Amino acid sequence: MLVLGIETSCDETAAAVVRDGRTILSSIISSQIRLHRPYGGVVPELASREHLEKIEQVVSTALSEASISLEEVDAIAVTQGPGLVGALLVGVSYAKALSFGLNIPLIGVNHIEGHVFSVVFDNPKIVFPTLALIVSGGHTNIFFVPESGRYRLVSRTRDDAAGEAFDKVAKMLGLGYPGGPIIERIAQDGDAKAVRFTKAKISDGRPDLSFSGLKTAVAKYMKENAIDPVGGGHATQELCDLAASFQASVVDALVSTLERLALELTPRSLIVAGGVACNLKLQDESRKMADSLGIPVYFPSKHLSTDNAAMIAAAGYFHLSSGRVSDENITADVTLRLQNDGITEPTGAGKRPRYRV
Repeated sequence: MLVLGIETSCDETAAAVVRDGRTILSSIISSQIRLHRPYGGVVPELASREHLEKIEQVVSTALSEASISLEEVDAIAVTQGPGLVGALLVGVSYAKALSFGLNIPLIGVNHIEGHVFSVVFDNPKIVFPTLALIVSGGHTNIFFVPESGRYRLVSRTRDDAAGEAFDKVAKMLGLGYPGGPIIERIAQDGDAKAVRFTKAKISDGRPDLSFSGLKTAVAKYMKENAIDPVGGGHATQELCDLAASFQASVVDALVSTLERLALELTPRSLIVAGGVACNLKLQDESRKMADSLGIPVYFPSKHLSTDNAAMIAAAGYFHLSSGRVSDENITADVTLRLQNDGITEPTGAGKRPRYRV
């Protein structure tokens, strides 16, 4: 079965053709990094306009690289939410039109669930139950997944997502956008023990995360030590040390929280996915922790860590195989969540306010 996946939740216009939920025939991603770099972050209106301009070309290229025609597609999977409303509307509207015109099933997919499915392509079959850390610029959550398609939220960030903290600290350091890859690069020349940041403590004792205080601590350290941003030159040793220490603190918070929950819930495997899963220090520390527990940890390939449509197609194929498809009332839903202790939310109309197309 061939599923065409479409992803437009933020700043990548993506389309992919996936066979039977595991074989990628094509995966096309049109990035908007250059468009948003001057602003230090994603500008929603600009993102929406770029999606409108690129989506038809991206889908056509995905079909061409897969060597199939549109009429050979069996179903369409599209990111329904969460994300930027204007960006989501472009993808959902386009997918609905294709589904209607071709008279084939349409499956609305939760973007976060897509990241869970991003590990199915280049790894052995996932061993359940698993514990999934989804960490990106917009999301930092840990889900207990007893079986495919069932999720229980067991940890979340109380403020900034980890990727968002990387971007904001990179901006403070004068490093540019996106922040994660740049901080990782200069951290290689820094001493991760040079600056000791206090780990955030959650007052109610839940295994949640917080990165806002760490961001403030970086700003305070720069002010107290008269450290200037990079500007037009190279990063000083002080900045490299600060970047390495910040990165180590973020990774420690993520891995230690994942380990705490793994000891409590005893999963048979771990998943680390999302844009920040590209970070090599996070991968190394996650592997060490998983090895100490005697369980495997799965990462997506680098090109599947950031937002992509192959993961959306894989999740869509799973739901289609389970008999769950969307109806004509599917809408973009910026608040779409994975249900606690249950299957993913219905992909049609719901009780919460949604953005209709």
